[in-house]
Amino acid sequence: METTQTGASAAQVPPTTLAECLSACAAHSGKLVAGLDRRRVELAERLRAVLALYATAPAPGATPAAVSAGATGGLFRRAARTPAARGPALSGELLDALIEVGGKALDCPYEDERRLALLISATILTERKGSRAGWRLRARALEAAGEEAASVAAYQNYLDRTSEDGYGVASKVAGLRIAEQRRAETVELLERECPGAAAYTAGPATDTWAEGLARCDAGDWPGAEPRLVGALLAMARGDGPADDFQQGVGDYLDLRIRHHDGAAADLRELIGLYADQRRNRIRGPIEDPTFGDTTWLSLGEFRSRITGKSVCLVANSQSVGRSSLGPEIDSYDVVVRFNSYRIDAPATGTRTDVHASIHKHAFNWDQKVTTRLVFGGVPGDWMYSLRNRLVPGAQRYLGDDSLRWPLRNIGRVGADAWPSIPTTGFNMLWLIDFLDVSPRFDLFGFDFYESGAYRVEEAMRQPITSVHEYRGEKSWVMERATSVTETRISLR
Repeated sequence: METTQTGASAAQVPPTTLAECLSACAAHSGKLVAGLDRRRVELAERLRAVLALYATAPAPGATPAAVSAGATGGLFRRAARTPAARGPALSGELLDALIEVGGKALDCPYEDERRLALLISATILTERKGSRAGWRLRARALEAAGEEAASVAAYQNYLDRTSEDGYGVASKVAGLRIAEQRRAETVELLERECPGAAAYTAGPATDTWAEGLARCDAGDWPGAEPRLVGALLAMARGDGPADDFQQGVGDYLDLRIRHHDGAAADLRELIGLYADQRRNRIRGPIEDPTFGDTTWLSLGEFRSRITGKSVCLVANSQSVGRSSLGPEIDSYDVVVRFNSYRIDAPATGTRTDVHASIHKHAFNWDQKVTTRLVFGGVPGDWMYSLRNRLVPGAQRYLGDDSLRWPLRNIGRVGADAWPSIPTTGFNMLWLIDFLDVSPRFDLFGFDFYESGAYRVEEAMRQPITSVHEYRGEKSWVMERATSVTETRISLR
């Protein structure tokens, strides 16, 4: 299997045959056993699908009947062999199946799976040098391995071959490049502030770091600091993953605050560089002009914005539209509305602080709000919708990928436990309940469409979708309710 290379040279693709790739897939499938890791279970399923597709594809000169007769019994044995002149070319169907395997492999936080994803990307790019999916898979695999220079080169190869950046790759590349610049600035700052560290950069970084920790434990900070910084400098100059250096800086900051003088003020510049590196590796700057004056909002940042505040969620139901709840709704610190909400001041109130919407349509995306959270299950489709539907200046904060699909991604509630697609309202109320930082949390009009829909006019033509399971959502809410009236359900 392909080994991880270091530096920008890793963006160069080692020639890899389809037979080698399928052999590796078969071998990897054989290593995966039933267990509790859902990600590896899903990977095993995709691997079996690839091997079945390969085993049932006709060999040169073989008839479909011959293939059918020989495919069933020796599925994994056939795929594990690497005959010189056997096997189909990389068809579109097989390419798609391999891309799925690569994606599932990268969902697993293990070195073996990262190597498998690299091998698959090399196979695809050996067969099809211009494959956008192949370059993106390779870039993701290299990034997961900490090979940032190589991943940037691979991402750039992807960008050079596409006219629509629905996955936000350009922003990611910009973020990685900024992070690398901040890394260089961090090294310069450490060298300037701790000149004695130069004496400890020659040996193995791990050994030097261990010596520094031992000095810390002995209460000898003057002896510890140059060794710790020396280890960081050695790490930065080596070929190790960028994440290792970043993590080391974070640990050094913690140690310095705890073992030195406890003051963080003197570390302001270093903390700023560290934070900038970390933030830009997670998400790049928003460069798309259609975003306007918008700032990404993470899960933690959203939590801070609602901490200690009263929150109400207003459903798009006729029970609200026929009410006189407006003044009461507007009395909350944070008012959340959904999708195609309709405003009628006496009934619904006037304020909308948070607009939560599914990504598939853009009802009310032109209405000005402080925060807009857009939900979606597929990252590429979600980002494509943001870049093509977001209205400049209509929101100050925009939920990032950490807030993209709360029930599934934050709660880790899979389709086995919750088979139906969660509604926007349920994703939002689950999120507020999960964060548990609001002393007052109420739902208005949440009768789960029993009274009918109350939406903006253009949305009223849309039927109430059947892909959701409203009864299950209602049961979940009622089990946790502290108070229930005809129009309001209190969860706190």
